[in-house]
Amino acid sequence: MTSEVNSEQAKWWNAAGEGWANAQDIVDLVLRPLEELLAQKALERPRHRVLDVGCGTGAVTRAIAKALGDAPECVGLDISQTMIAGAAREGNVRFVVADAQTHTFDETFDLVVSRFGVMFFEDPTAAFRNLLRATTPGGELCFITWRTPEENSFMTTAQKAAAPLLPDAPPLDPNGPGPFSLADADNTKKLFEQGGWDGVVIQPVDRVCTMPEKLLVPYLSNLGPIARAIKAADVDERPRIIDDVRGAFDEFVHGDEVRVPAACWQITASAPL
Repeated sequence: MTSEVNSEQAKWWNAAGEGWANAQDIVDLVLRPLEELLAQKALERPRHRVLDVGCGTGAVTRAIAKALGDAPECVGLDISQTMIAGAAREGNVRFVVADAQTHTFDETFDLVVSRFGVMFFEDPTAAFRNLLRATTPGGELCFITWRTPEENSFMTTAQKAAAPLLPDAPPLDPNGPGPFSLADADNTKKLFEQGGWDGVVIQPVDRVCTMPEKLLVPYLSNLGPIARAIKAADVDERPRIIDDVRGAFDEFVHGDEVRVPAACWQITASAPL
């Protein structure tokens, strides 16, 4: 279970996880192009056991299990009990509530993957070192993380739209845990190397993720800073807030489709033999 090291993260994600669980079908749809990248990585060579770090409600875990068939075991791990509770169990998958930075793994994995689940560690070097201990010699990792805020305009639009509604929210620490904590590729490479990984390669990945326009309001209402602002507001004020913030996303709406540019890093590395 979760140690005190990332207890604040656990508390935050258990609260936010309800929204993610409510909107998991939308999130899975929007992020499917990045899920497919990780499933393709899993197919590059035979696998015996795969770990999905920060698995959320388990879409990537299930996608890899489906791609590989029934033989390998796929384990999804997340700090949020709320999201794990919403994870559907299909095929040869197993889900664990734990902190990847401190968890003692009883087994080893020949592939460790993550889609936006490794940017929130209090001590990333310690976390990557712990994941190395859980990886078989010669095993691989493949993580997808966000690049800079300037390159991810959909996310910054949400932050700007929510800012007037959350005047007491502390400013984001660019060097602390958060969605953009691994945006600096050079620094991120050093973190993995300090964690003991070999052959660290960081490559840009750009995708345009989509969802039907009718799902935009449910998406905004359940996820991120706008969802927090709505939850904090009086019930009578919520419809007005939703109408106001929805207009900030007009540039992403093309007919009946919302297009979300995703500027990411794909980080790959291997465990020393």
